[in-house]
Amino acid sequence: MTAKPYHHDPNGGFRNPEGSPNRRISKRGLFRFISRQLRSRVVPDIPEGHVLDRADVEAGIIAGGNPSVTWLGHAAFILRSCGKVILTDPYLTDIAGPAQMGPKRYVPAALKADELPKADVMVVSHNHYDHLDARALAAYPYKEETQVIVPLGLHRFFTRRGFTRVVELDWWQSWSEDGLTITALPAVHSSGRGLHDQKKTLWASFGIRTAEENVWFSGDTAHGEIFKEIGKRHGPFDLALVGIGAYEPREIMKSVHATPEEAIKIARAIDAKRALGMHWGTIMLTPEDPFEPPTRFRQAAIDQEFGAENALIFQIGETRSLKAAS
Repeated sequence: MTAKPYHHDPNGGFRNPEGSPNRRISKRGLFRFISRQLRSRVVPDIPEGHVLDRADVEAGIIAGGNPSVTWLGHAAFILRSCGKVILTDPYLTDIAGPAQMGPKRYVPAALKADELPKADVMVVSHNHYDHLDARALAAYPYKEETQVIVPLGLHRFFTRRGFTRVVELDWWQSWSEDGLTITALPAVHSSGRGLHDQKKTLWASFGIRTAEENVWFSGDTAHGEIFKEIGKRHGPFDLALVGIGAYEPREIMKSVHATPEEAIKIARAIDAKRALGMHWGTIMLTPEDPFEPPTRFRQAAIDQEFGAENALIFQIGETRSLKAAS
């Protein structure tokens, strides 16, 4: 018999790579934090220009062409490379939770689900509500034409909602077609949409490679030693799409989300030329100032000799050529 990989928990479900940070808080403390966040009605002041006007979004997508990257907000991107359109984690509706319960976004997505272009491939990193958006998937009009790539355990979620082309991948496994290769890679995070399905499905980051570019999409992740291995096996990357928000309090978030400083460490570890900060400025998941991450991200790039010019921050809806961002 072949031994299962470490991240396949022998007690069932999945676990993070060896040496990953652990959460240091009681279940009661965690419940109090979650309850407090769900009750919070804090709406931050939105800086001018944080979200582009719809006309500017559409014009930018057209002008950006192929290859390009468009930030729709949070972890949702449209990537164009080698003639392909790749959509990541399309959380596009108002509430990240079931039955209209959960954190509410304080700025709109750049596009609604029924306004999206037809994607050749949709990549979803894990099943948390702010990444796997059932309402957006229901409204997406190209279910039978888009290839969906997901971590282990999420195939049925998509086929039950009308998607016909769904592939599950374990970490280090790849799917390829017409010059595009998607590889599921490790991440330091978790999964679960309720009390009874915690860590039952896998979470992942993804390498997205064409003949023109090699892009890494972090999904949700904390910092960990595993990223050095990703760099050795699948780097260098032209661009890392990396989470920089939702990191306080650290005793809770250190095992699931990176700080802006850790995001730069991750980008360096995977051997990325540039890093684009995501997972901020969209929805109030945690209590830190939601517009603090970009400043810390750029300063960390200076402090760690990554280069401030290589730590990219977009407006929601902004498109840039991948040639200019890689």
